[in-house]
Amino acid sequence: MTGRERLIVALDVDTREKAERLVDLLSPEVDIFKVGIAPFTAFGEAILEKIKDNGKRCFLDLKFHDIPNTVANAARKAAEKNVFMMNFHCLGGKKMLEAAVSGAKKGSKKEKPLLLGVTVLTSICEEDVNALGLGVKLEDKVLELAGVARDTGLDGVVASAKEVRKIKEICGKDFVTVTPGIRPLWAAKGDQQRVFSPAEAISEGADYIVVGRPIVQAEDPLEAARKIIEEMNNGI
Repeated sequence: MTGRERLIVALDVDTREKAERLVDLLSPEVDIFKVGIAPFTAFGEAILEKIKDNGKRCFLDLKFHDIPNTVANAARKAAEKNVFMMNFHCLGGKKMLEAAVSGAKKGSKKEKPLLLGVTVLTSICEEDVNALGLGVKLEDKVLELAGVARDTGLDGVVASAKEVRKIKEICGKDFVTVTPGIRPLWAAKGDQQRVFSPAEAISEGADYIVVGRPIVQAEDPLEAARKIIEEMNNGI
């Protein structure tokens, strides 16, 4: 895939107008947009319709984490919206993830969305893992959760680019990896801890990268997207 096909832009903005304007502005270069908890809560399905109307694909990033029956129903309803990707917290456990797969299959009209497990958030560092009392190193927990995702039928995981190579070794080269925490060389780190540049993430084997603030808060978002795609192509 080219850099353009691998780039996911996070529509982490506070109004529907801003989100829709960004979809229109970025559509010449961007094919996949991520809708997370905040924008979906603020303006719901309207932004999904906007993305679809522009001929683009949606990563519905709601990180479902609840009892199996609830997650199965949520996955079914999300799949009915014809999204490209959706995700679930792996810490919800094997039964929950299996229910998610079942629900998504029931809701799929044509192609099933890519189902991703969230391993450990890229805002979390080793110290945070220790404070949570998980009793393992951060990387070991990520790899353990990736294995659970694979075994329960998910298509891939959301994880830091730092763990991508080992995830592929354990789960197979076709196991999809989506990497947030991406910051181009010219952008601020923000609240992310395990940060990689676009080229570094791709060279590590990431299938998709998620970029938010460096694009949506840029003075020229379209030019920022173009620069990131160029960086990604340099890593292929």
